[in-house]
Amino acid sequence: MPAKTKAVKASKPANAMAAEPTNSPTKVKSAAPKKAKPSKANKNANAKPKRAKAGNPTVKKASKPRKPAASVETAQLLSSEVVYQGPLFRVLHDKLIEPGGRPSERDVIRHNGSVVILALDNSKNKKNPLIVMERQYRHAANQFLWELPAGKIEAGEDPLEAAKRELAEETGYRATKWKPLVEYYASPGFLGEAFKVFVAEGLEAGDTAPDEDERIELRLVKLSELLEMIEKGAIHDGKTLSSVLLYDRLKRKKGKK
Repeated sequence: MPAKTKAVKASKPANAMAAEPTNSPTKVKSAAPKKAKPSKANKNANAKPKRAKAGNPTVKKASKPRKPAASVETAQLLSSEVVYQGPLFRVLHDKLIEPGGRPSERDVIRHNGSVVILALDNSKNKKNPLIVMERQYRHAANQFLWELPAGKIEAGEDPLEAAKRELAEETGYRATKWKPLVEYYASPGFLGEAFKVFVAEGLEAGDTAPDEDERIELRLVKLSELLEMIEKGAIHDGKTLSSVLLYDRLKRKKGKK
């Protein structure tokens, strides 16, 4: 028979007392983690924006826009050929490089320029002066037109002197007071003729000396009547339309001041 072995009691581990719960366990306070103090940068980022005190808002005056410097851009002319030469104008065929670099060919009518005279007789009524008008046949328009006196500037002639000469030749009137009104191009797409408009006042009647091919009928028209003719479509001449309407507008604007 095998020998009987004694049962050996297992000894408790040394830390058994620590492992076994006691009847009145001691509560252990867990240490709360310390809150990190925000840095100055975070404070500024999280800080609520301060409300501005209520009051009249300050409005800064807008600065005046600067006027752009006046620059004149011209084309680079490669060649110019006269294809027609007449007593009043010449026609040129030009090859050129336009501003911006685009090559082009243009047929242009070159002219010395013309003067237009808005001759006023305001001796009786300054608010509604009489205006010197001409009626003559224009073949290009195929009709008679009512127009202001006008004419070509001769080569090297001063525009004002040309205006005085044309007024005297076509109407017989001389004026004691002259002032420029406007300068414009009637059809700059192909016509290089510039019109310089003058206002003439202080009229004195005299003898006319028109050209041989000129058949002119003169008439003094009140400004108010001329404006009515324009509104009704009875005036088809461009220089008369632009000059009279601009003069009337400037006159009204000056009267409001």
